[in-house]
Amino acid sequence: MPRLPGLLGIAAALTLQAALAAPTVKLITLDPGHFHAALVQAADYPQVDPSVHVYAPGGADLDQHLKRIDGYNTRADQPTHWQEEVHTGPDFFQRMLDEKKGSLVVISGNNSRKADYILRSVQAGYHVLSDKPMAITPADFEKLKQAFAEAEKRGVLLYDIMTERHETCTILQRELSRMPEIFGTLEMGTPGQPAITKESVHHYFKTVSGKPLQRPPWFFDVTQQGEGIVDVTTHLVDLVQWEAFPEQSLKPDDVSMLTARRWTTKVSAAQFEQATMLKEFPASLKANVNAAGELEVYANGEFTYTLRGVHAKVSVSWNFEAPPGAADTHYSIMRGSAANLLIRQGKEQNYKPTLYVENKSAATPADFEKALQAGLAKLQDVYPGLALKAADRAWEVVIPEPFKIGHEAHFAQVTAKFLKYLEVGKLPAWEVPNMLTKCHTIMEAYRLSR
Repeated sequence: MPRLPGLLGIAAALTLQAALAAPTVKLITLDPGHFHAALVQAADYPQVDPSVHVYAPGGADLDQHLKRIDGYNTRADQPTHWQEEVHTGPDFFQRMLDEKKGSLVVISGNNSRKADYILRSVQAGYHVLSDKPMAITPADFEKLKQAFAEAEKRGVLLYDIMTERHETCTILQRELSRMPEIFGTLEMGTPGQPAITKESVHHYFKTVSGKPLQRPPWFFDVTQQGEGIVDVTTHLVDLVQWEAFPEQSLKPDDVSMLTARRWTTKVSAAQFEQATMLKEFPASLKANVNAAGELEVYANGEFTYTLRGVHAKVSVSWNFEAPPGAADTHYSIMRGSAANLLIRQGKEQNYKPTLYVENKSAATPADFEKALQAGLAKLQDVYPGLALKAADRAWEVVIPEPFKIGHEAHFAQVTAKFLKYLEVGKLPAWEVPNMLTKCHTIMEAYRLSR
């Protein structure tokens, strides 16, 4: 019969092993109003407890969120295992701050409240993973600056969900731009022909997770959702910084805003009902209804600016619904001294992002293709199977299907990366200054557009 100390030793080892394997992060979802809040939970994470506390006022936004989580839990392919514990009532936010049911707060919903949610959550000692935009007005930006200062003081992490950094075409565009034998050097550009252009077209009515997306009515209210010039542009400005100055800390003084404009998307009463399931515009929106009975939403924005002297242009527009067979589109170009790197996502690309390389150098097409093949060879360890295909006067970078991961899946990728940052207790040194510079850029465009 084994001696007692041996049994105790085994028990202690098993206890330690269980402790090491136990989840170390407990999620809180705060006032979910956007489907991005649910997409964070579209996958399980070994270090995250499956029990999630949801604090919200109650109502349709919360109901839609819980339905999406239930859909992930009950799907046939790789179901998740979340257990939602819901806390509702008029004091939901204060209760969340006081009760300390978790360690990481996920915020994705009505943007008019977001800056306050972020600041007070950080002040209460929570880590925060926030959907974009974190600020929709200059006043919000002041709160956000305070929140980052508080996060540093309290040793917690504040991060925004930049999904587009995980899109494979964008990653390859960035990698190829760092190969001078292919790209040369990034041009400085001009206001009329910027060195970097990013354009996105989105649609109010679409399908998400296999079902028609029901938008909350406040999504059409720019005082709650934010104008287009401060919303999706967050991704585009982020990519300009991330690609042009990789892993470099930027500051607001690096930015000079040149031009900015905004314009409206018109939404009929029938379209509004189709998107929200409401038969009429709520009172909060009626001041924005024109004489023809259409809701006018400042959903669109465009601006040009320089970042450390490099000219960039960012544009976002919203239509109600894509034509049959169409979808959201994206266009991006980086102009180098030896090549242009373009991403197109239109009809010719079957609305899937596709990367092209245009030769601008003195090299013959054969020599340039040889250099491009050598460049792709350097990426094969991470992206095996990359290939080239002639495409008019350019080359298409052919990406194997396993790497064509859709927008919805990127949320789990961002979350997994953030969880690694939590494990080491810090973000990369350039992330916080660049988040602040990004928001500063957008607020300068917001001001100038008026």
